[in-house]
Amino acid sequence: MKTLSLRGALMASVLLAGSVVSAQEIADTIYSGGPILTIDDDQPNAEAVAVKDGRILAVGALDAIEQHRGEATENFDLNGRAMLPGFIDSHGHVVLGGLQALSANLLSPPDGDVTDIASLQDVLRKWAKDNKKAVESANMIVGFGYDNAQLAELRHPTREELDAVSTDVPIIIVHQSSHIGVANSKALELAGIDASTPDPEGGVIRREADGTPNGVLEEYAFINTIVPMLGQLGEDGLATFARAGSQLWASYGFTTAQDGRSTKGIVEALRSIDAKGELPIDVVAYPDAFEERDFIGDNVSLAYSGNVRVGGCKVTIDGSPQGFTALRDRPYYAPVGDYPAGYAGYSSATMDQVQKAVNWCYENGIQVIAHANGEGASDMLIAAIGAAKEKYGDPGNRPVLLHGQFMREDQIESYQKQGVFLSLFPMHTFFWGDWHREHTVGPVNADNISPTGWARDRGMMFATHHDAPVALPDSMRLLSATVTRRTRSGDILGPRQRVDVMTALKAMTIWPAWQHFEEADKGTITTGKIADFVLLSQDPTAVDPETLSDLQVLTTIKDGAVVFDAAKDTRKAHAGSAPFSASPSQAEYFLHAMYDGLRGNREGATHVDR
Repeated sequence: MKTLSLRGALMASVLLAGSVVSAQEIADTIYSGGPILTIDDDQPNAEAVAVKDGRILAVGALDAIEQHRGEATENFDLNGRAMLPGFIDSHGHVVLGGLQALSANLLSPPDGDVTDIASLQDVLRKWAKDNKKAVESANMIVGFGYDNAQLAELRHPTREELDAVSTDVPIIIVHQSSHIGVANSKALELAGIDASTPDPEGGVIRREADGTPNGVLEEYAFINTIVPMLGQLGEDGLATFARAGSQLWASYGFTTAQDGRSTKGIVEALRSIDAKGELPIDVVAYPDAFEERDFIGDNVSLAYSGNVRVGGCKVTIDGSPQGFTALRDRPYYAPVGDYPAGYAGYSSATMDQVQKAVNWCYENGIQVIAHANGEGASDMLIAAIGAAKEKYGDPGNRPVLLHGQFMREDQIESYQKQGVFLSLFPMHTFFWGDWHREHTVGPVNADNISPTGWARDRGMMFATHHDAPVALPDSMRLLSATVTRRTRSGDILGPRQRVDVMTALKAMTIWPAWQHFEEADKGTITTGKIADFVLLSQDPTAVDPETLSDLQVLTTIKDGAVVFDAAKDTRKAHAGSAPFSASPSQAEYFLHAMYDGLRGNREGATHVDR
C-alpha cells in the first residue's frame, strides 16, 4: 500500500559516509542531459536527478548526483528534453474519458472535424460504416463531443437531424460539456420519452410547439437517460473505459488523474484493472455525494491501495456555462435559443440538497469538491460551506470549488475567507472565450471568466483543469490558455487575468498536489518524493508564450517507470480521430450495453436519486 505520509522516509538513506556511497544510496536511474524544472522554490533548477525504488534519491548538480551511480545504475539521457514533475489532474473524469475512444468523435477543430450539422451527420455516418458489424449487432450509434457554440448553425442538432442519419437505429450524441445530449426519434422511443413525459427536477426536455420532444435533453433529463446506459456497461465495460482513459491522461503527461463524480462501479473497475497491473497512473475518485454517501464513507482515504483511492465527495450545483444551464445571478447576455426574457439558467440541485450534502461532508471530515459555474451557484456553495462550518467547525477538509466560470470578485474573497481552494478552467478562454464574450456574459464580464489573476492578486493558490472528456486532457493547451488567454479567434480574453508560465506550471503540479493532500509526495522534483516526471519537447519557460500549445509531451514516467513514450506509442489523439481506437469487440460490447441501458429507461431502470 502506498501512503501519503512518507515525507523524509528516504532521507536517512542518502547520508554520505566520508566519500564512500553506501549500498542503499546507489541509484536505479540517473536523469540528466536537459533542463530540469523542479517547481521547488528552494531549488528551481537542477542538472540531474537520481531515483531509487520509485522515489527521488537526490536532486542537484551532475557532479554531486554522480556519487549515486553504481554498476547497475541506468543512465537516462534527456537528450535536450525538459523534465518537470508529472502533471496532476485538478479535475477530470478519467474513466468517462474512455468514451472518446469508443464513440464517434464529434469534437470541433483542432480536436475533430465537426463544424456544422452536416459534418456532424457525416461523421456519424462514417463512424457507423467503419463500425458496421458492431452497429448492426448492437443496434446503436453513439457520438461524443459536439459543441453548438462551434457549429455554423449556433444551435443543437435535433432528433429530426439525427433521424436523417438513421430512423431505425437509436442514436445518442453527447454535448462536449457532458451536461446535454441529443437523441433521435428511435432513441427517445426506447427511453420512453414523449410529449407526456414531464421535465425532471433539475433538467429540461426541449420541445417543439406541440410539446413533442425535439431531441435535446438538458442536465437531469439527459443524466437520467445516460446513467442507466452507462450502468449497463458492467465491470468489463467500465474497465475498458478506465484503461483507455488512463492511457490517454498518461499520454498528456498526467501521472495523477481525478475521476470526479464517480460511482461505486467506476471505483471498482479502477481497482480491478489496477490489480491486474493495467492502470498506468494514480487515480483519485470523488463519488457523487447525492448518490454514494455510504460508499464514500466506507472507502474514503488519504492512502492509496495500489494506484487508486477515494478522495472525498462530489457535489454538482449547476450545469454548463456555454450551454446556458449554469445558474447566474443575472440574465444571460445574448443566449442563442428559445429562452424567456431574463433567463438566468437554473440549478441542478436545490439549496436543501446542497446543504445536506455539504453538511454530511463536514460532519464526517470528508473533502468536498463542488461544481459551481454561475454566480448564482457560487452563492449557493458559499452559503452552504458557511453554514456547515458554523455547525461543525473546520475539519481541515480543504473544500474545492470546481470551475467558477462566472464568479464575481467578491466571491473570490468569500472563498478565500472560507478556505476554499479554487480549481479553475482557463481552457474555456480558448474553446469558448468568443462564445462567452458574444453570448453568455458579454464583452465586459467575459474578461473575468476563470479569474486566475484575481486569485493571485490575493496570494491564493489555485489549480487549473481540463475537465476531460469535456475537452481532451491536453496539458499544453491548458498551459497555453492559462498564460495567454487566447480565444479561437486570436483575441486575448481578459489580459489582467493572465499569469506567468511558472505560476501556470505550479497550477498543474504542486498546487493541485496540495488540493489532493499529496504535496508531501508529489508536485515538485524534490528529494524523497515519488519519481513522477513528464518530459517535454522544450523548456516551457524558455519559449515564446504564444507557442506553448505547440510543445509536445514526449515521455511520462510514473514511480520511476516509463508509462508513455511518444516515439513508441501511436495511439495519441489526432484531429478527426478518436484518442485511442477501440477494437471491434470493444465497440460491439459498448454499443450493446448502451442499447440495453437505453431500453432500460423505458422498462423502469432506476434514475438518479438525489
